[in-house]
Order: sequence, then structure tokens, then C-alpha cells
Amino acid sequence: MVFERAKGLVRKVTLELVYEVVDERTKEIIYKIEELEKKREDDFKYLNQKMDNQTGQLRSEIKKLDEKIDIQTNQLRDEIKRLDEKIDNQTAQLRQEMGQLRQEMNQLRQEVKEETNQLRQDITQINHRIDTVIQMLSEVLRR
Repeated sequence: MVFERAKGLVRKVTLELVYEVVDERTKEIIYKIEELEKKREDDFKYLNQKMDNQTGQLRSEIKKLDEKIDIQTNQLRDEIKRLDEKIDNQTAQLRQEMGQLRQEMNQLRQEVKEETNQLRQDITQINHRIDTVIQMLSEVLRR
């Protein structure tokens, strides 16, 4: 019976030792798991912060590019407006020059008509004189 009792005590002590070892090991595992979870959480925080920083930088770059596009677009619009005004001014100037040329052409036509009419009158007078000279020659030859 003593042997049975000793055997029971040994079992009891062994079980208590096993429980203590298991309990210590469980505590170590739980501690390591908590450390891993904390590390994972810190890594997530770091990655989230890094993503936020990069996202902010990209948004800033996009904003700068958008502003640059706006500036260049406005510059191009101003240039188009300036060129459009230049075209309008040159068109108006050409129309004015065309009007002056038409006036000069009309004036030249008038002068040519007047010259032509004068030449016709001169020719008519010369023809009349020739007719007169021919008549006079004819009379002289008849005599």
C-alpha cells in the first residue's frame, strides 16, 4: 500500500510538474504570440503611414501637374486670343486695302474711258481733216 501511495504521490507530483511546465510553456507561447501580434500591428501602422505619405506625395504631384496644365492651358488660350485678334486686324487691313485698290481701279477705268473718248474725238477730228484735205486735193486735181 505504501508503494501504491508512493506511486500516487509520484503521479501527482509528476502531473503537477507537467502542469507547471505546460503552464510556463503556454505563458511563453502566449507572450511570443502577443509579441508577434504587436509586431504585426506595428508593421501595419508603419505600412499604413508609408502608404498615407506616398498617397499625399502623389496627390501633391498631381495637384502641381494640374496647376501646370491650367497655367499652360491659359497661356495657350491667351496666345490663341492674341493670334485671333491679329488675324482680325490683318483681315480688316486687307479689306481696307482692297477697298482702296477698287477705288484706284475705278479711277483708272474712268481715266482710261476719258482718254479713250479724247482719242476718239482726236481721231474723228483727224479723219475730218483728212476728208477735208482729200476733198481739197480732189478739187485741185480736177482743175
